[in-house]
Amino acid sequence: MPRIAFITEFDGTGFAGFQSQENARAVQDVIETALEELYKTKIRLTGCSRTDAGVHARCHLSHADVPFVIPEEKFPLAMNALLPEDVAVKKSFYVSDDFSARFDIKGKRYIYRIYSSPTRSPLHDRNAYYCPVMPDVPKMKNAAQYFAGEHDFAAFCAAGGSQKTTVRRLFEVKVDSSGHDPCLIEITVSGEAFLYNMVRIIAGTLLYVGQGKILPDEVKNIIEGCDRSLAGKTLPAKGLTLEEVYI
Repeated sequence: MPRIAFITEFDGTGFAGFQSQENARAVQDVIETALEELYKTKIRLTGCSRTDAGVHARCHLSHADVPFVIPEEKFPLAMNALLPEDVAVKKSFYVSDDFSARFDIKGKRYIYRIYSSPTRSPLHDRNAYYCPVMPDVPKMKNAAQYFAGEHDFAAFCAAGGSQKTTVRRLFEVKVDSSGHDPCLIEITVSGEAFLYNMVRIIAGTLLYVGQGKILPDEVKNIIEGCDRSLAGKTLPAKGLTLEEVYI
């Protein structure tokens, strides 16, 4: 059977995450329903990331074995005609039979967005965390440098994860507020793999730095101490977007 891989974009507001689960709306279930309607047979989907409830994706990679070939350029159009408005296939390509969207990727890039202004923004409400007082962004940038590299990130992992080790390697963590909207702060985190709620806790820790609750230099000690109680809070899922998957 041909194996097709495809990039999906979705608004996570109305989903309980990507992975299929009982009694909840999941992105995987919605896509599998569309695949089964398109190919008229049962199809199982494998995704690159489970994503938490409420997390968005601009570039989520999945693969599926399908009974026949639909041209790569036509597959997104065929799928999008069957998908709800909060999910869309952006691109597709055929891969080898041993390719895995879960195990063959080299890393992922996330962005956590914080909207900071005295007045809230309805346009950013679904995809950014609202902070009424602007944090000290230069201090956040200074603290972000300590996350890059291979570390034990036990201090940045929520309870309930199934990981065998809390050691992870991050390529880059940076903070930027120089975009088209000066009220929007973007925390970019890229790495090989991530722990449960890891990016949201990193974002919460950097926000605490910007609010003066944690000194920039203390972040290094928090990482080395592996104590979750010393890091910042887990920011809400709605501010997090999976932006890119490295293949």
